[in-house]
Amino acid sequence: MSRYDFSAQRLYVDAPMAAGTHLPLERDQANYLLNVLRLQDGADVLVFNGRDGEWRARLAQTGKKTAELILDTQARAQEPASDIHYLFAPLKHARLDYMVQKAVEMGAARLRPVLTRRTQAHRVNTERMSANVIEAAEQCGILTLPPVDEPVSLERLLANWPQDRVLIFCDEDAPAGDPVAQLRAQIQRPAKAAVLIGPEGGFDAGERALLMGMEQTIAMTLGPRILRADTAAVAAMTLVQAAIGDLCA
Repeated sequence: MSRYDFSAQRLYVDAPMAAGTHLPLERDQANYLLNVLRLQDGADVLVFNGRDGEWRARLAQTGKKTAELILDTQARAQEPASDIHYLFAPLKHARLDYMVQKAVEMGAARLRPVLTRRTQAHRVNTERMSANVIEAAEQCGILTLPPVDEPVSLERLLANWPQDRVLIFCDEDAPAGDPVAQLRAQIQRPAKAAVLIGPEGGFDAGERALLMGMEQTIAMTLGPRILRADTAAVAAMTLVQAAIGDLCA
């Protein structure tokens, strides 16, 4: 990823971007910049939409509670995203927020909630998940926003699994060893891949049989410790990115 300006405020705006464009801000965005951060007219702001790269913009107050951004120059061109999907059994509330944010920070290209027989939370607020995606992207200099899918059952997911996408199954019973070396030996780059984290109660015997019966499945160990699902998200994405993703030398 290209270097970016850590000192400038960064904002997501869902609108086409080009030099000279005036982008009206939503009321909550204007309030945040004007009243929370107390930025003045002409303040520099970095802005992105997930499609047109990152732009340097000037803040212009247009009313007592309204403002716009005037785009000047492109700071970073849009970069190709990784092709690693993150699949997970939903958690409750704050822990799900954390999981989503960390998966985005670790370069997940798509977020796919998967309902299993031991899933803790079956009601999934995808709008809240999308808000967490945007927050993580704004804070961490990420240019591409991973889409959030509607929840799907594990059985339906596997029944429609594409032939050309590897499914990396984080399995507590996988053989011990170096997971990075094992993934590199089994998967050629570039690869379409997905990482699957199960519920904290684990997959049941039937679900494990479905997973291990697929030719696209590769079982990966996360080491000797028992990890909570939100911690496993960070560990798994780090290992996969180091083996076949954008952390790979």
